[in-house]
Amino acid sequence: MTHKKFSLENTDKETLKKWYSLMTLGRQIDDKAPNYLKQALGWSYHAPYAGHDGIQLAIGQAFDRNHDHLFPYYRDMLTAISAGLNAEEIILNGLSKGTDIASGGRHMSNHFAKPEWNIHNVSSATGNHTLHATGVARAIKRYGSKGVAISSQGESSTSEGYVFEAINGASNEKLPVIFVFQDNGYGISVPQRDQSANRRAAANYAGLKNLKIMYCDGKNVFDSMNTMFAAKEHIEKFGEPVIVHANCVRIHSHSNSDRHELYRDDNERHCTKLSDPLERFRMQLIRSGKFTEQELNTLDEEAKKTISAAHKKAIMAPDPDPASIHNFVFAEAYNPVKYPDGTHDGTQGTKMKFIQALNETLKDEFRKNPDTYIWGQDVANKDKGGIFNVTKGMQQEFGKERVFNAPIAEDFIMGTANGMSRFSDKIRIVIEGAEFADYFWPAMEQYLETTHDYWRSNGAFAPNVTIRLASGGYIGGGLYHSQTIEGALASLPGVRIVYPSFADDAAGLLRTAMRSKGPTLFLEPKALYNDPLAEAIVPDDFEVPFGKARTRREGKHLSIITYGNTTHMALQVAERIKHERNLEVEVIDIRSLIPLDEEAILNSVKKTSRVLVVHEDKVFGGFGGEIASIITEKAFQWLDAPVKRVGSTFTPVGFNRILEKAILPNAEKIYAAALDVIDF
Repeated sequence: MTHKKFSLENTDKETLKKWYSLMTLGRQIDDKAPNYLKQALGWSYHAPYAGHDGIQLAIGQAFDRNHDHLFPYYRDMLTAISAGLNAEEIILNGLSKGTDIASGGRHMSNHFAKPEWNIHNVSSATGNHTLHATGVARAIKRYGSKGVAISSQGESSTSEGYVFEAINGASNEKLPVIFVFQDNGYGISVPQRDQSANRRAAANYAGLKNLKIMYCDGKNVFDSMNTMFAAKEHIEKFGEPVIVHANCVRIHSHSNSDRHELYRDDNERHCTKLSDPLERFRMQLIRSGKFTEQELNTLDEEAKKTISAAHKKAIMAPDPDPASIHNFVFAEAYNPVKYPDGTHDGTQGTKMKFIQALNETLKDEFRKNPDTYIWGQDVANKDKGGIFNVTKGMQQEFGKERVFNAPIAEDFIMGTANGMSRFSDKIRIVIEGAEFADYFWPAMEQYLETTHDYWRSNGAFAPNVTIRLASGGYIGGGLYHSQTIEGALASLPGVRIVYPSFADDAAGLLRTAMRSKGPTLFLEPKALYNDPLAEAIVPDDFEVPFGKARTRREGKHLSIITYGNTTHMALQVAERIKHERNLEVEVIDIRSLIPLDEEAILNSVKKTSRVLVVHEDKVFGGFGGEIASIITEKAFQWLDAPVKRVGSTFTPVGFNRILEKAILPNAEKIYAAALDVIDF
């Protein structure tokens, strides 16, 4: 459907009045925001938008809250107002009040959102929401929705790698997303010429197929309006993404912590003021004869009164409750019904290898929930299903719409999962975050976003994503193929982390993860994929709850707390000590690192009074340090010996098998440490 061209002549007075009212309201708040900081009332971060008025008004007017998804960046105050946020909502955000609809004061001021209208709460990491917009656009296309995703950002953020990943992926998949570049020529103090060889950031993407690039004067209301609506029409007609590059000016400093007079001379600052879009629009309206100066003064005064009333309400609004800081850290986990403690008697089910248990569980959950998807590198190519064939046969059964390959771009895999899950809470996504866990580091920006999305949005959104990673060594893989990463990732609140050691637990934890809300990091010890030691009877529809350890062997003389590959070594050591010394060693397989079953650990310590913590990761900085600390803090009076740890050396894992053996823990090292604790 073709939209009529906007111009001063053919736009009716009521529409022009609405636009001017939005612009003067926004500008007055924009000008007033720094005063709140001066009065120590809040708004400690404010990025003024003055000079971006035309394009921001147009973004908000083009946005359809019933179908579209909007991802504004921190300078998008007028975008938010034009999209429908009122003055009180803007000021509540600026003052970080508890009733702020964007985050309840949890996120920085000037990060505007309204979840009920699909105006998304985005990060301070500039430009990374392009991946989220691309992901939700994928869902819009998959589900045949009318809407588009709109991602807005400054031109300098387009230098970020994940922005390229988003636009490359959107063009490859032909997704309905508009990437708006608001180009004011500066990234804080860095001029555009230091960002790229091309004068206009959009030109850096000119070589991509299935991508339309449109340019407009972001200072001009009509040019911006026509371009934004043309972008939506292009997507409707051709089904491909659009970049809208809007030329703007930044009239003020980057933010209230910046002083632009340190890098912009008097003449440049004077010229930017002469380009003020609001003043130009006001002059156009008066010169056209459609409005008198008095009429516009009246609209200015009405805006002033609206802001005054909103200010009074916002000032009186409650601050965030400090007792609420633990709310919305983790989204609601699925609560197993058939197997509430995550154990079974071993009489019902099928004996499976670890890898078979994963494959069968994935297929079973895909059959049960048609809104389940999986993608990653190399997961769906003919008869191959990932580097280890965990997803073998899935694309053949469930089709390319649900099981597909992603570019070799870990940030893209992770970020678009976050984005696609924003479309509907019924969607469940599984990703192979990287072919090996060691390769996951490029995705850390998006992983971090995923960890705090639920908390940052004050419970409004949690990515329903299970992140599968083949982890660990004992395969002679060396760097990037044999490292473990859970010790580093466990320091980030908001994601559940599980690490099974047997096929049944692999099936049960994966099923629970896929049925839960919020993100789960699912680490798979790849050395156990086909190892007979990890085989187990797997009951149909087996479930394992998060935060529930499993006692693999009862004992009373020593507790070994472990998980993953080292669980099997610990069991071998326990059997050896029984045979040689007639002592009973208890082996606790924690299975779930976050949440952690502290009760099971402490009960075992109270029973044996001696503890050895064992894992494959490095001892220094490894997760075992957290377990040892909990034991020392909460069960010190029951200890008859110091808590000892066994793990890898504080080195990378080498490629040569001789080096690998020297670095990784093994049964001999665990045995020697166990005797040290027993004989203390």
